[in-house]
Amino acid sequence: MTTTSPPEAETTGRPEPPPGARNRRIVLTLVIAVFFAWGVTGLDVSVDRLRSAPGDAWDIVRLMWPPAFGNVIERGVVGKVFESVYVAWVGTLIGAAISLPLAFLASNNVTPRFIRLPVQQLFNVIRAVPELIIAMVLLSVVPLGPWAGTLALGFNSVGTLGKLSSEEIENADRGPVEAVEACGGRWVSSVRWGLLPQVMPVIVSYWLFRFEINVRASAVLGLIGAGGVGSELVSQLNFRNFPEVGAVLAMTVAMVVFIDTVSSAVRRRIIRGADTSDDPNRMLELLRDLGGRRGDD
Repeated sequence: MTTTSPPEAETTGRPEPPPGARNRRIVLTLVIAVFFAWGVTGLDVSVDRLRSAPGDAWDIVRLMWPPAFGNVIERGVVGKVFESVYVAWVGTLIGAAISLPLAFLASNNVTPRFIRLPVQQLFNVIRAVPELIIAMVLLSVVPLGPWAGTLALGFNSVGTLGKLSSEEIENADRGPVEAVEACGGRWVSSVRWGLLPQVMPVIVSYWLFRFEINVRASAVLGLIGAGGVGSELVSQLNFRNFPEVGAVLAMTVAMVVFIDTVSSAVRRRIIRGADTSDDPNRMLELLRDLGGRRGDD
């Protein structure tokens, strides 16, 4: 009795690649390499400059050591660091409050096309303008200070949070919404009891993630006088006070790392809590609550 050896794909357990897949990968790799080389030539970067860059960076780091924490604390830099946090926090709240209702208007499972498309394009326009440009425009309207940075971060956050939130709403389960409608609930009730409990944990995690981004962005906005620790950093750089620059940078990095760590832990906890929302008893409680409200009416 003769036996035939199995194909290589069966012995390895891997599916055979489609014909021409290897050639497509090679062509794609070559295209990426060509565009990368084209981009590098456009940057006008020389080999000598690349070789000297690590040494130049190390020279600057040596000038900033040891950091002069005492001098910057006397200048009130700690207050500037917290000012960056305030700017980021209030800007995030502004963006969250405006983006949440707009996100429902931009979702294809909530609103009709003639309402959805303009709101989606509004998100695209907002995201296309960096917060630094928005702050520079606002500085001609409002005085120098943290309020301009807060408005810039809040306006820019609307585009990002609205886009992410609308996608989460579109991916929500349709079952709870249909259950609310079957009980006689109206459109507002279906959104309130069918969609909102599903998407809010993830949307809140988006808000926290955007807060992390705004904390870093608020330090940059201070460079143009829009509040935050960036203004102090520019002042010390102009006077070539590198030990003070090192202290300001160290305090800023410590603040950002601390906020990122706490925010990441909170976001993980929120997401883990959202996993329990699929419990059928939860939906029954919502429907009973809805029926009780209608009975009271």
